[in-house]
Amino acid sequence: MKKNWIQVLVVGMAAWAASALFAMELASPDVKNGATISDEQVFDSFGCKGGNLSPALSWSKGPEGTLSYALTCYDPDAPTGSGWWHWVVFDIPADVTSLPKGFKADDATIPGLIQSRTDFGKPGYGGPCPPPGKPHHYIFKVYALKVKTLGLTADATAAMVGFYINANKLAEAKLVGLYSR
Repeated sequence: MKKNWIQVLVVGMAAWAASALFAMELASPDVKNGATISDEQVFDSFGCKGGNLSPALSWSKGPEGTLSYALTCYDPDAPTGSGWWHWVVFDIPADVTSLPKGFKADDATIPGLIQSRTDFGKPGYGGPCPPPGKPHHYIFKVYALKVKTLGLTADATAAMVGFYINANKLAEAKLVGLYSR
């Protein structure tokens, strides 16, 4: 019994070390890390007057064993007690390493890709529109996953998608934009 626990611990530590050593990168010509997000990406409602266009995003290939990707945009500063999900995309095929600017919820150009419900209540990108005050952080993350599909639909909540992402991630990269009004 003791030998089995040691083997599990060694294998687990090796897997953790391998994922910690693999560095993915996420980049955008539209959102610069630590910089203010442009009006082109800002929501067009709730008192905001933006273009509500998703930014173009590209990422480096995931580690060996990557079978798909997922992408999220999350505002941890939203005054909800649980943040705000602005974009949830998953089942992105492993050979796809970018999404174009203005990628719509009903865009079917990437077979299998699913955009699920955000905190705006529907699939697709919803840009920043925080209440007036301090800047909010908009965290774009891409995840390399060890499964081809999460087995979820566009009706899945962001929390459910997050659960499956975290259970299957091999590596991740992030980009943080700021916005205030």
